[in-house]
Amino acid sequence: MGQEIKTSRFGQSDFADFEIALQRETELLASWFENDVFSRASLTAGYELEAWLIDHDCLPSPSNEQFLANASSPLLTQELAQFNIEINASPLKLANKMLSEFEQAFNNHWDFCQRVAKSLDCQLLSIGILPTLQPEHLTLKNISNQVRYRALNEQVLKQRGGEAFKLNIKGHESIKTTHQDVMLEAASTSLQIHLQVTQEQAVRYYNSSIILSAPLVAISANSPYLFGKDLWAETRIPVFEQSVDVGGFDGAAHGPVHRVSFGTAYARDSLMECFEENLQHFPVLLPMNFQAQYNEMKHLSLHNGTIWRWNRPLVGFDEDGTAHLRIEQRVIPSGPSIIDNIANMAFYYGLVHYYANLEKPPELQVEFSQARDNFYTAARYGLDSKINWPDCERCNIRHLILHRLLDEAEAGLNALGMDANDIAKYLAVIEARAENRQTGSDWQRKFVELHGNDMHQLTRIYYRNQQSREAVHNWDYASYE
Repeated sequence: MGQEIKTSRFGQSDFADFEIALQRETELLASWFENDVFSRASLTAGYELEAWLIDHDCLPSPSNEQFLANASSPLLTQELAQFNIEINASPLKLANKMLSEFEQAFNNHWDFCQRVAKSLDCQLLSIGILPTLQPEHLTLKNISNQVRYRALNEQVLKQRGGEAFKLNIKGHESIKTTHQDVMLEAASTSLQIHLQVTQEQAVRYYNSSIILSAPLVAISANSPYLFGKDLWAETRIPVFEQSVDVGGFDGAAHGPVHRVSFGTAYARDSLMECFEENLQHFPVLLPMNFQAQYNEMKHLSLHNGTIWRWNRPLVGFDEDGTAHLRIEQRVIPSGPSIIDNIANMAFYYGLVHYYANLEKPPELQVEFSQARDNFYTAARYGLDSKINWPDCERCNIRHLILHRLLDEAEAGLNALGMDANDIAKYLAVIEARAENRQTGSDWQRKFVELHGNDMHQLTRIYYRNQQSREAVHNWDYASYE
């Protein structure tokens, strides 16, 4: 969905032409898998962080167009709403001091973005769901000024027959309402972690990434509130799934195949299975004719970009033009601090490397349906969750993290050749977060317990603490006098 398109007006011929191109590109991709033509570069890391522009009253500031114009950086892009931006990173090899190099670059880039925001009399905030957000902010008047977003809204509504989106979430409290467009999607922002793998490695890493979604979302939860309601530990998960509730062919919007989902199965033989599922089960939303060669995979990438599995396979290209495979882990929210974001990446990269290289593949020990149930349980209950794990039924997830997963993440990072000081530094953040029972969501809930349900005050203190650069497990609850 990062690709811009030229028009939002499509006729039947546009869909027919796109479907032909998509079919041809999918067939070509299958031949690439058959002939193992993908990059054999060593494991490579990357990320995208979505963030909020807010004004001095802690309300969404619809200024991303001017922000991006002033910043003039290829690493910054628009998101669906004018009050969101996306910060990208240059990829690095998963080795040595990659984590601390990411943190240094992240700090520098964040400082630059804050200066640009300040020049527009606004501020930049990293959080899963903005606590002060209200339904009236999520209207088409605040949609970003790019054709693809309006086209997405038009086509999703067309596939739904104009039916409004139904938001129905039961957590600590409940919310039940309707929304008229896809702008509800803009309520949630995430840290999307990328991992470039070889074809030989891809199935193991993809399946391991799926299984690890549960502990990752529990330890990183940072989105308890929506419209002032206390819902899930990571409310972003049901919000995103319900905000683009469009399914597969033949009106299957309410069936088992959804465009935003945990997926339908592990990969068996190759990631090609996901792209075949894309072609066979999901109608085209944005039939843009790119007038490009099939080997550029423009149509396939755009179509894949409108299907949001929580773990999504991607096809990209190295600098020399060689095609490569990536896994995009999407379950983690935009984090409380920069060091928290890097710690979340460290935990993921260490664990996924460890589990992908187990002698007995973890997908033979955890059924897909169980991995899915674990994920939604962890998103709802955070560190209080109980999940099923290899050799451990109904494990307390906090105990699992402290007494098993941290050791496994350390082993994975060591096997990758990561710097020992970096491993100790970033995994200590995860350990302290679990020990203190203080994720971003836990901190927000505790603040409300102490100071009342004032979302403006919550956001002001959250912003102040974020500016301190301290990890969330060290945040205090002091309010302004």
